[in-house]
Amino acid sequence: MRGRDVPKQELDNRSLLCMEFLSRTSSSDAPLVAFGSSDGVIRVLSMLTWKLVRRYTGGHKGAIACLMTYMSAAGEVHLVSGGSDGLLILWSADHIHDSRELVPKISMKAHDGGVVAVELSRVMGSAPQLITIGADKTLAIWDTVTFKEIRRIKPVPKLACHSVASWCHPRAPNLDILTCVKDSHIWAIEHPTYSALTRPLCELSSLVPPQVLALHKKLRVYCMVAHPLQPHLVATGTNIGIILSEFDPRALPAIAPLPTPTGNKEHSAVYIVERELKLLNFQLSNTANPSLGNAGVASDAGRSMNNSIEQLIVKQTKKHISTPAPHDSYSVLSVSSSGKYVAIVWPDIPSFAVYKANDWSVVDSGTGKLFAWDTCRDRYALVESALAPRMPLVVKGGSSKKAKEAAAAAAQAAAAAASAASAATVQVRILLDDGTAHVLQRSIDGRNEPVIGLHGGALLGVTYRTSRRISPLTATAISTVQSMPLSGFGGSGSSFASDDPFSSKEGPPQNFQLYSWETYQPVSGLLAQPEWTVWDQTVEYCAFAYQQYIVISSLRPQFRYLGDVSIPFATGAVWHRRQLFVSTPTTIECVFVDAGVAAIDIETKRIKQEMKAREAQSRAAEEHGDLALITVEAPQVTVSEKVSLRPPMLQVVRLASFQYAPSIPPFIVPKQSKFDGDDSVFQKELDDRRYAEVAVAGGGVSVAVTRFPPEQKRPIGPLVVVGVRDGVLWLVDR
Repeated sequence: MRGRDVPKQELDNRSLLCMEFLSRTSSSDAPLVAFGSSDGVIRVLSMLTWKLVRRYTGGHKGAIACLMTYMSAAGEVHLVSGGSDGLLILWSADHIHDSRELVPKISMKAHDGGVVAVELSRVMGSAPQLITIGADKTLAIWDTVTFKEIRRIKPVPKLACHSVASWCHPRAPNLDILTCVKDSHIWAIEHPTYSALTRPLCELSSLVPPQVLALHKKLRVYCMVAHPLQPHLVATGTNIGIILSEFDPRALPAIAPLPTPTGNKEHSAVYIVERELKLLNFQLSNTANPSLGNAGVASDAGRSMNNSIEQLIVKQTKKHISTPAPHDSYSVLSVSSSGKYVAIVWPDIPSFAVYKANDWSVVDSGTGKLFAWDTCRDRYALVESALAPRMPLVVKGGSSKKAKEAAAAAAQAAAAAASAASAATVQVRILLDDGTAHVLQRSIDGRNEPVIGLHGGALLGVTYRTSRRISPLTATAISTVQSMPLSGFGGSGSSFASDDPFSSKEGPPQNFQLYSWETYQPVSGLLAQPEWTVWDQTVEYCAFAYQQYIVISSLRPQFRYLGDVSIPFATGAVWHRRQLFVSTPTTIECVFVDAGVAAIDIETKRIKQEMKAREAQSRAAEEHGDLALITVEAPQVTVSEKVSLRPPMLQVVRLASFQYAPSIPPFIVPKQSKFDGDDSVFQKELDDRRYAEVAVAGGGVSVAVTRFPPEQKRPIGPLVVVGVRDGVLWLVDR
């Protein structure tokens, strides 16, 4: 990183108050950066020549407080400015006809006393909206097509907002806007265009160690910003420093892919928005391309010699499902092995429902937040729990007597919930051919500790809560996270916490055990608790994800550890043959798995051959009698067949990230010496050498020069990996 001092004379000796990069321009002076000044003029500076290239004048009569660029639904790039005069002004950032002085397109009165900040809100299925906050303590929402005011609210009475951020997090699907005032909270606005309910998302003072707050009376937030690429990260500037908060980075959009019927090119996935179930249908519109088949992840035929990726056109439609969802809260969707049933779990209620996919009728439902499918049959395990009572929120400024009564009621409810959770058992149910649910086992023979997690697959994974000492600082953080309100349901459940508050950063606890779906008996000892597990449909491989790595094992001929790959903070994965596609908050990775050849494989092969020979002898004896077993052996030369053992190999290739253009240092690329003859032979040798390179874990230089597709740009926000369809890896965002 290099800095550059620009003389103040280049900017007319004016004080600069805000800035914004202009990403798109037809001028030869690009890239450009715009500065808002104290005299109401926007000055644009070239970052190549560091000279003033144009001014936006004639708009504001006071200082400019905020700038923002965005692209409209029509593809035009606009620059929006807000000033101390209370005006919100729209400028054109497309400079087809270059001019030194540019005038505003639209000017409107937004706030009395001045505009403090402006933010863009993306709305699904419609044009984006502008969000402004002002000194008049109001928040306004504007239509970017008509530029008319949609809604105006006062998020926090008697207090003015200092910062605003558009927010979209799967863990809190109803919360769309974050804001902060001069107190210790991050405030969230639920459904701002109609209900516009404001609730505290996080109380920051409880996250700070007590010794830090000892010198200050109260923690106050002055500014806030949400990470533009990773929405689970929110930074706040306070009177004690900068606080970086993380809100459940493992939460994923409420969507589940459905299996595609044989011969069908249209794929589908079911998702939920508020109380509506919807069906997303998607397919490639250029499936006539012969390079797109069902054989692989990506086709070399779709790329030219200069590694340019062919543009794939996606056709997608959305269909409403008539069956409504019973709850408007954070939900987790999963599909049975046959694809005939879809389970939806609302862990914050807690509640679950199992739907039949052909008519979306409910075949099973109940109270509980732990649910797991069997990989081989339409069978599932669950832990039923009692419905926790909804506790009223204590209004700030109320009487101390009511606060004490509410605290006592909350403690009593928490004790009752803990008692019910400790008595809950794991049930196993199966869905019969007529669509009815049948209880196979009311309680598996497990341990006495409370169950806090279920993991589906070829084996049933059960996580127990084990007693474990934790530090007071960790206990404070746990208490704070569990006290956060979520989606309008009290503070008894956690909105951004796992079910196990005893998880420690020292290492995963040994509280995870695998059970057989057939005998309901444990088949393993206590293992380290994984974040999530994924098993392939052929029951050959499985992956257990931990915070810093993923453990991959082979299941046939016996459960065998293959190795682990360093992919930290993975949020989900899907198997496709011997390839594991993994998503993280910043990357998309592909793990190529080769189980190798072990001694147990050779022994299993020999035993199978002997069993096959004995079965053939038995059949011959049954058909022809004992005479069929008489053989005349001639002298034979024994040839010992040597089968070399081969260790397993795991190879990681980065497919996409936010920094998607890996730079190759000049000393890595071989120099091309110039000579008089034809250089086609040299170029062919260079290409062969590149194709022979071995990809290394995590992408990097070696991957950039191999036959693998070049690293692509990862979409923003949490993603669900659908899997490989028609030779293409599909991802779904919100």
